[in-house]
Amino acid sequence: MTTLPPEHERPAVESHRLRQVAESFGVDAARYDRTRPAYPVAMVDRIIAASPGPEILDVGTGTGTAARQFQAVGCVVLGVEPDARMAGFARGTGVPVEVATFEDWDDAGREFDVVIAGTAWHWVDPVAGAAKAARVLRPGGRLAPFHHVFQLPPEVADAAAEVYRRVVPDSPFAVLGQRPGSTAELYQPMFARIADGITAAGAFTEPEQWRFEWERVYTREEWLDQLPSQGSLTWLPPDKQARILAEVGAVIDAAGGSFTARYTTVVVTAARHGGA
Repeated sequence: MTTLPPEHERPAVESHRLRQVAESFGVDAARYDRTRPAYPVAMVDRIIAASPGPEILDVGTGTGTAARQFQAVGCVVLGVEPDARMAGFARGTGVPVEVATFEDWDDAGREFDVVIAGTAWHWVDPVAGAAKAARVLRPGGRLAPFHHVFQLPPEVADAAAEVYRRVVPDSPFAVLGQRPGSTAELYQPMFARIADGITAAGAFTEPEQWRFEWERVYTREEWLDQLPSQGSLTWLPPDKQARILAEVGAVIDAAGGSFTARYTTVVVTAARHGGA
Protein backbone atom coordinates (compact mmCIF):
# COMPACT_ATOMS: atom_id res chain seq x y z
CA MET A 1 0.00 0.00 0.00
CA THR A 2 1.17 3.50 -0.69
CA THR A 3 2.67 4.96 2.46
CA LEU A 4 3.60 8.45 1.31
CA PRO A 5 1.43 11.45 0.49
CA PRO A 6 1.08 12.41 -3.17
CA GLU A 7 4.17 13.86 -4.79
CA HIS A 8 2.88 17.44 -5.09
CA GLU A 9 2.15 17.50 -1.34
CA ARG A 10 5.44 16.02 -0.19
CA PRO A 11 8.67 17.68 0.94
CA ALA A 12 11.27 17.89 -1.83
CA VAL A 13 13.37 15.02 -0.40
CA GLU A 14 13.12 11.86 -2.52
CA SER A 15 11.36 8.82 -1.05
CA HIS A 16 14.44 6.61 -0.93
CA ARG A 17 16.09 9.12 1.42
CA LEU A 18 13.27 8.98 3.99
CA ARG A 19 14.90 6.15 5.93
CA GLN A 20 13.01 6.88 9.17
CA VAL A 21 9.80 5.86 7.47
CA ALA A 22 11.30 3.19 5.22
CA GLU A 23 12.80 1.31 8.17
CA SER A 24 9.78 1.60 10.47
CA PHE A 25 7.52 -1.09 9.04
CA GLY A 26 9.06 -3.99 10.96
CA VAL A 27 7.77 -2.63 14.27
CA ASP A 28 4.82 -5.03 13.97
CA ALA A 29 5.62 -7.40 11.13
CA ALA A 30 2.74 -9.75 11.95
CA ARG A 31 0.20 -6.93 11.69
CA TYR A 32 1.78 -5.74 8.44
CA ASP A 33 1.48 -9.21 6.94
CA ARG A 34 -2.04 -9.76 8.24
CA THR A 35 -3.52 -6.49 7.03
CA ARG A 36 -1.70 -5.43 3.88
CA PRO A 37 -3.61 -6.42 0.72
CA ALA A 38 -2.25 -8.94 -1.74
CA TYR A 39 -1.69 -8.14 -5.42
CA PRO A 40 -4.11 -8.88 -8.28
CA VAL A 41 -3.80 -12.39 -9.69
CA ALA A 42 -4.02 -10.90 -13.19
CA MET A 43 -0.92 -8.82 -12.46
CA VAL A 44 1.08 -11.84 -11.29
CA ASP A 45 0.02 -13.79 -14.38
CA ARG A 46 0.95 -10.98 -16.76
CA ILE A 47 4.42 -10.48 -15.28
CA ILE A 48 5.15 -14.20 -15.52
CA ALA A 49 3.83 -14.40 -19.08
CA ALA A 50 6.11 -11.51 -20.14
CA SER A 51 9.23 -13.00 -18.53
CA PRO A 52 11.71 -15.58 -19.85
CA GLY A 53 11.68 -17.85 -16.81
CA PRO A 54 10.53 -18.48 -13.22
CA GLU A 55 13.51 -17.25 -11.18
CA ILE A 56 12.51 -14.07 -9.35
CA LEU A 57 14.32 -11.56 -7.17
CA ASP A 58 11.90 -9.72 -4.88
CA VAL A 59 13.34 -6.35 -3.79
CA GLY A 60 12.02 -5.02 -0.49
CA THR A 61 10.20 -8.29 0.07
CA GLY A 62 8.84 -7.18 3.45
CA THR A 63 6.93 -10.04 5.07
CA GLY A 64 6.79 -11.89 1.76
CA THR A 65 3.28 -11.06 0.54
CA ALA A 66 4.18 -10.75 -3.15
CA ALA A 67 6.86 -13.44 -2.96
CA ARG A 68 4.35 -16.02 -1.74
CA GLN A 69 1.96 -15.15 -4.57
CA PHE A 70 4.67 -15.83 -7.14
CA GLN A 71 5.76 -18.99 -5.31
CA ALA A 72 2.17 -20.23 -5.42
CA VAL A 73 2.25 -20.31 -9.23
CA GLY A 74 5.54 -22.18 -9.44
CA CYS A 75 8.19 -19.42 -9.35
CA VAL A 76 11.43 -19.67 -7.40
CA VAL A 77 11.77 -16.47 -5.37
CA LEU A 78 14.64 -14.91 -3.42
CA GLY A 79 13.87 -11.85 -1.30
CA VAL A 80 16.11 -8.92 -0.43
CA GLU A 81 14.92 -6.90 2.56
CA PRO A 82 16.73 -4.24 4.66
CA ASP A 83 14.67 -4.81 7.83
CA ALA A 84 15.78 -7.95 9.68
CA ARG A 85 12.43 -8.14 11.50
CA MET A 86 10.48 -8.24 8.25
CA ALA A 87 12.97 -10.68 6.73
CA GLY A 88 12.62 -12.99 9.71
CA PHE A 89 8.85 -13.05 9.35
CA ALA A 90 9.09 -13.79 5.62
CA ARG A 91 11.50 -16.66 6.24
CA GLY A 92 8.99 -18.11 8.67
CA THR A 93 6.45 -18.29 5.82
CA GLY A 94 8.82 -20.10 3.49
CA VAL A 95 10.42 -17.20 1.62
CA PRO A 96 14.24 -17.18 1.53
CA VAL A 97 15.46 -13.66 2.27
CA GLU A 98 18.84 -11.93 2.44
CA VAL A 99 19.07 -8.81 4.63
CA ALA A 100 20.39 -5.74 2.80
CA THR A 101 19.30 -2.67 0.94
CA PHE A 102 19.12 -3.51 -2.76
CA GLU A 103 21.80 -0.98 -3.65
CA ASP A 104 24.27 -2.64 -1.22
CA TRP A 105 23.16 -6.25 -1.70
CA ASP A 106 25.84 -8.71 -2.85
CA ASP A 107 24.41 -10.55 -5.84
CA ALA A 108 27.41 -12.95 -5.82
CA GLY A 109 27.13 -13.33 -9.59
CA ARG A 110 23.58 -14.73 -9.47
CA GLU A 111 21.12 -14.05 -12.29
CA PHE A 112 17.33 -13.89 -12.42
CA ASP A 113 14.52 -13.83 -14.95
CA VAL A 114 12.49 -11.14 -13.16
CA VAL A 115 13.18 -8.43 -10.60
CA ILE A 116 10.00 -7.37 -8.79
CA ALA A 117 9.31 -4.99 -5.90
CA GLY A 118 5.91 -4.88 -4.22
CA THR A 119 5.13 -1.32 -3.10
CA ALA A 120 8.82 -0.93 -2.26
CA TRP A 121 10.71 0.47 -5.27
CA HIS A 122 10.10 4.06 -4.13
CA TRP A 123 12.51 3.26 -1.26
CA VAL A 124 15.23 2.38 -3.82
CA ASP A 125 17.39 4.93 -5.61
CA PRO A 126 15.67 4.90 -9.03
CA VAL A 127 18.84 5.04 -11.12
CA ALA A 128 21.15 2.90 -8.98
CA GLY A 129 18.34 0.40 -8.47
CA ALA A 130 17.63 0.04 -12.19
CA ALA A 131 21.34 -0.36 -12.93
CA LYS A 132 21.61 -3.06 -10.25
CA ALA A 133 18.55 -4.82 -11.69
CA ALA A 134 20.12 -4.77 -15.16
CA ARG A 135 23.24 -6.41 -13.74
CA VAL A 136 21.36 -9.35 -12.18
CA LEU A 137 18.79 -9.91 -14.94
CA ARG A 138 19.42 -12.35 -17.74
CA PRO A 139 19.06 -10.99 -21.30
CA GLY A 140 15.36 -10.54 -21.91
CA GLY A 141 14.68 -10.55 -18.17
CA ARG A 142 12.05 -8.17 -16.83
CA LEU A 143 12.22 -5.41 -14.23
CA ALA A 144 8.70 -5.02 -12.84
CA PRO A 145 8.25 -2.96 -9.67
CA PHE A 146 4.60 -2.47 -8.75
CA HIS A 147 2.72 -0.29 -6.28
CA HIS A 148 -0.70 -0.25 -4.69
CA VAL A 149 -2.33 3.17 -4.54
CA PHE A 150 -5.73 3.57 -2.99
CA GLN A 151 -8.52 6.11 -2.93
CA LEU A 152 -10.88 6.47 0.02
CA PRO A 153 -14.43 7.81 -0.33
CA PRO A 154 -14.30 11.65 -0.21
CA GLU A 155 -16.10 11.95 3.12
CA VAL A 156 -13.72 9.48 4.78
CA ALA A 157 -10.58 10.92 3.16
CA ASP A 158 -11.35 14.51 4.09
CA ALA A 159 -12.37 13.73 7.67
CA ALA A 160 -9.30 11.53 8.21
CA ALA A 161 -7.05 14.28 6.83
CA GLU A 162 -8.52 16.66 9.38
CA VAL A 163 -7.60 14.19 12.15
CA TYR A 164 -3.97 14.12 11.00
CA ARG A 165 -3.83 17.91 10.72
CA ARG A 166 -5.09 18.22 14.28
CA VAL A 167 -2.97 15.50 15.91
CA VAL A 168 0.30 15.72 13.90
CA PRO A 169 0.14 19.00 11.95
CA ASP A 170 3.87 18.91 11.12
CA SER A 171 3.63 15.44 9.56
CA PRO A 172 3.94 15.03 5.77
CA PHE A 173 0.87 12.79 6.14
CA ALA A 174 -1.37 15.65 7.30
CA VAL A 175 -2.44 16.31 3.70
CA LEU A 176 -4.37 13.17 2.90
CA GLY A 177 -7.71 14.61 1.85
CA GLN A 178 -9.53 14.09 -1.40
CA ARG A 179 -8.02 15.82 -4.45
CA PRO A 180 -9.25 16.17 -8.03
CA GLY A 181 -8.39 13.18 -10.20
CA SER A 182 -7.61 9.60 -9.27
CA THR A 183 -4.99 8.69 -6.69
CA ALA A 184 -3.04 6.86 -9.38
CA GLU A 185 -2.76 10.10 -11.33
CA LEU A 186 -1.59 11.98 -8.24
CA TYR A 187 1.20 9.43 -7.92
CA GLN A 188 2.14 9.67 -11.59
CA PRO A 189 5.29 11.71 -10.80
CA MET A 190 6.56 8.77 -8.73
CA PHE A 191 5.86 6.32 -11.55
CA ALA A 192 7.55 8.70 -14.00
CA ARG A 193 10.64 8.86 -11.78
CA ILE A 194 10.79 5.05 -11.72
CA ALA A 195 10.54 4.99 -15.52
CA ASP A 196 13.22 7.67 -15.83
CA GLY A 197 15.54 5.60 -13.65
CA ILE A 198 14.99 2.57 -15.86
CA THR A 199 15.71 4.64 -18.96
CA ALA A 200 18.84 6.14 -17.40
CA ALA A 201 20.24 2.66 -16.77
CA GLY A 202 20.53 2.31 -20.55
CA ALA A 203 19.93 -1.44 -20.49
CA PHE A 204 16.17 -1.75 -20.94
CA THR A 205 13.42 -1.41 -23.49
CA GLU A 206 11.11 1.60 -23.23
CA PRO A 207 9.31 1.45 -19.85
CA GLU A 208 5.55 0.97 -19.87
CA GLN A 209 2.81 0.98 -17.26
CA TRP A 210 0.31 -1.78 -16.61
CA ARG A 211 -2.68 -0.89 -14.43
CA PHE A 212 -5.06 -3.14 -12.53
CA GLU A 213 -8.20 -1.69 -10.94
CA TRP A 214 -10.02 -3.33 -8.05
CA GLU A 215 -11.97 -2.54 -4.86
CA ARG A 216 -12.09 -3.71 -1.28
CA VAL A 217 -14.66 -3.11 1.44
CA TYR A 218 -13.18 -2.35 4.88
CA THR A 219 -15.01 -2.56 8.16
CA ARG A 220 -14.02 -0.19 10.93
CA GLU A 221 -12.09 -2.99 12.66
CA GLU A 222 -10.25 -4.01 9.50
CA TRP A 223 -9.12 -0.48 8.65
CA LEU A 224 -8.00 0.31 12.19
CA ASP A 225 -6.08 -2.97 12.26
CA GLN A 226 -4.24 -1.98 9.08
CA LEU A 227 -3.67 1.68 9.87
CA PRO A 228 -0.80 1.19 12.37
CA SER A 229 1.17 -0.62 9.64
CA GLN A 230 1.19 2.45 7.39
CA GLY A 231 4.02 4.94 7.25
CA SER A 232 1.68 7.61 8.54
CA LEU A 233 1.69 5.93 11.97
CA THR A 234 4.66 3.57 12.31
CA TRP A 235 7.02 6.38 13.33
CA LEU A 236 4.64 8.12 15.79
CA PRO A 237 4.72 7.73 19.61
CA PRO A 238 2.01 5.46 21.09
CA ASP A 239 -0.14 8.28 22.51
CA LYS A 240 -0.50 9.97 19.12
CA GLN A 241 -1.11 6.64 17.40
CA ALA A 242 -3.91 5.88 19.85
CA ARG A 243 -5.51 9.28 19.33
CA ILE A 244 -5.45 8.95 15.56
CA LEU A 245 -6.94 5.46 15.72
CA ALA A 246 -9.75 6.61 18.01
CA GLU A 247 -10.62 9.62 15.86
CA VAL A 248 -10.37 7.78 12.54
CA GLY A 249 -12.59 5.10 14.06
CA ALA A 250 -15.19 7.77 14.78
CA VAL A 251 -14.93 8.94 11.16
CA ILE A 252 -15.70 5.42 9.90
CA ASP A 253 -18.56 5.09 12.38
CA ALA A 254 -20.04 8.28 10.96
CA ALA A 255 -19.76 6.78 7.47
CA GLY A 256 -21.83 3.77 8.53
CA GLY A 257 -19.14 1.51 9.98
CA SER A 258 -17.48 0.52 6.70
CA PHE A 259 -16.34 1.95 3.37
CA THR A 260 -15.13 0.85 -0.05
CA ALA A 261 -11.55 1.69 -1.02
CA ARG A 262 -10.72 1.85 -4.72
CA TYR A 263 -7.30 0.44 -5.57
CA THR A 264 -5.08 0.77 -8.60
CA THR A 265 -2.04 -1.49 -8.76
CA VAL A 266 0.48 0.05 -11.15
CA VAL A 267 3.40 -1.87 -12.67
CA VAL A 268 6.24 0.13 -14.25
CA THR A 269 8.11 -2.39 -16.35
CA ALA A 270 10.71 -2.95 -19.05
CA ALA A 271 12.72 -5.85 -20.43
CA ARG A 272 16.50 -6.04 -20.32
CA HIS A 273 18.08 -5.75 -23.76
CA GLY A 274 19.51 -8.85 -25.32
CA GLY A 275 16.54 -11.21 -25.27
CA ALA A 276 15.40 -13.26 -28.20
